Amino acid sequence: MTIPESPPVFVVTAEPARAQALRPLLPRANVRHISDAETLLREAHVTPPDVALLYTDTPGVPLHGVLPMLRQRAELAGTYWLAVGSRGLGEMLTAGVDALISEATPPQAVAVQVQTLLARAQQHRDAQGRVVSLQRRLDTWEHEERVRDQLVHMLVHDLKNPIAAVMGLLEIVQEDPRVPDDNRDLLKVARDETQHLLHLAVNMLDVRKIQAGKMNLRRELMFTPMFREVVELACGDVGSGLRDRHLRVEVEQDLSPASADPEILRRVLANLISNALKHTMTGGLIVVTVRGHGDTVQITVRDDGEGIPEDDIPNLFAAFEQSRLTLHGRFDTGMGLAFCKLAVEEHGGKIWVDSVRGQGATFTFTLPLAADNEDDDFAELV
Repeated sequence: MTIPESPPVFVVTAEPARAQALRPLLPRANVRHISDAETLLREAHVTPPDVALLYTDTPGVPLHGVLPMLRQRAELAGTYWLAVGSRGLGEMLTAGVDALISEATPPQAVAVQVQTLLARAQQHRDAQGRVVSLQRRLDTWEHEERVRDQLVHMLVHDLKNPIAAVMGLLEIVQEDPRVPDDNRDLLKVARDETQHLLHLAVNMLDVRKIQAGKMNLRRELMFTPMFREVVELACGDVGSGLRDRHLRVEVEQDLSPASADPEILRRVLANLISNALKHTMTGGLIVVTVRGHGDTVQITVRDDGEGIPEDDIPNLFAAFEQSRLTLHGRFDTGMGLAFCKLAVEEHGGKIWVDSVRGQGATFTFTLPLAADNEDDDFAELV
């Protein structure tokens, strides 16, 4: 068992008897006599005190002249300075003492004051120790996060090309007339699952980017024709599974322009449509609606599938917290919906879901309309 060191207490005075009188009253402290300001400067550097009593009648260099220098030293950040005297207290206050006491105060009362300051110094050390420990843990966490980001980035980039190649080969084989119909169905499933794997990988990378504030939106003014185009591209990204569903797209005419990144919006819609596909049976209905709503453009993706259990809704947009079991028995990571939430909020919009178990689900998100100056810029270009 390590015995803690006695906390140092400096008594800065020309009279050693003052320090001598305090020693028996502070048995757990190392009370040291310091004769003048020059000795204080030297000794405080070697052994930083927990408490320093500064007698204002100490001859030589005034203590209030050296105290500001002492308070600037990092190693003395936890030292408490107690001025003792009846003269020069104004200068000592200006110099930065923590407390004042008269030289006529009995040694017992002075000792009580010192013990109080020693307790505060110990609390300061404990707090500093916790800060150092937390900083060490934070540094470790940040290092692990950097390693994790690099690993995710590396994995996604290494996976994207071979997955895309597999998808291309599956499409070629699927269209070959020599392939039997039952095998063609298997190839379709393989292609859809490969595309799902690609979406998972890309969503994982983009979620990390947004969380780290590294995804820069390339905003454009989006009118009705561009919204139609983005929805069409998103449906193409989802894959051939939509052929087995009834898909309806409704885009309001003459929408006020929204400011959004078309590629990110395409990804958001592809994730929501893919989610609707996973939760509906063959022949089910999926409706994508784009319309103006106040000072926003509101986009909804509705399906008539299995719906979402009420208990799953609060955590639905958190990574790894998606409603796990779909109609197809596929377990998912929830990265797609986590990406949707982060991407929509990055645009300044909101996303939510309304669902009743067994009656389908409606995912809705908003995009703010373009600012007036953006409209002016567009008008100038036209």
